[in-house]
Amino acid sequence: MRLTLLGTGDAVGTPKIGCNCPACADARKGGKSQRLRFSILVESDQGKILIDTSPDLRQQFLRQRLSGIDGVIWTHGHYDHYAGFGEFYRVQNKVDVYGIQETLDYIDRYVSFLKPRYHYVKLYEPFDLIGLEFTLFKVSHPPVENPAGVVIREGGTKVVITGDTNPDIPEKSLELMKDPDLLIADAIVPPHIHIKKHMNSEEAMALAQKLDAKKVVLTHLSHLFRPHHIESMFLPLGYDGQVFEF
Repeated sequence: MRLTLLGTGDAVGTPKIGCNCPACADARKGGKSQRLRFSILVESDQGKILIDTSPDLRQQFLRQRLSGIDGVIWTHGHYDHYAGFGEFYRVQNKVDVYGIQETLDYIDRYVSFLKPRYHYVKLYEPFDLIGLEFTLFKVSHPPVENPAGVVIREGGTKVVITGDTNPDIPEKSLELMKDPDLLIADAIVPPHIHIKKHMNSEEAMALAQKLDAKKVVLTHLSHLFRPHHIESMFLPLGYDGQVFEF
């Protein structure tokens, strides 16, 4: 199993339009503070799956020299997590997409012209793709009613992706998330800032400790952190193109 963080930014990405903060200035110079919107590529020897389809998907495909994938899993119906699906136009037809019915039905309003093949899955019920086991679990990302995180298993290896969430994750989900080899955690802002819909970096690191995660990487990061080369000395910030292999 191989995972690539295609985009580690929040909904606006870094640099933010019109902003000249230190992180945005570093991003414009080509530093690792430059962050496209959120997507993760999951690969096995049997295929490729995307977790969410960033608005920056075209650029991400070009960077990774991707020409097609075997499926998409959508965690929830926010613009920065599905809007790039339109980039499949004239690239790949009838893409297989997976998620809970509420999420897929919402996104269908915007992408039905691409005629994706819908596969409804249920929270907490595993399903197999490309030789890997995936399970969606409920997190807390108001006002979304049923946002999902993702557990991926291959043999004894377990990866947990929190999806967009605040710290109020249901106990049933926390049980499922325990003891991951890698936790990819939403951490949109530094510790001194609190946002109702997301975890800050302190809350994300506390979650990693609670789950006994062997390794943690923070993603869905805003421009409010210090430039990556500074902040990464203190926090395990992810960066675009970062790869994890098991």
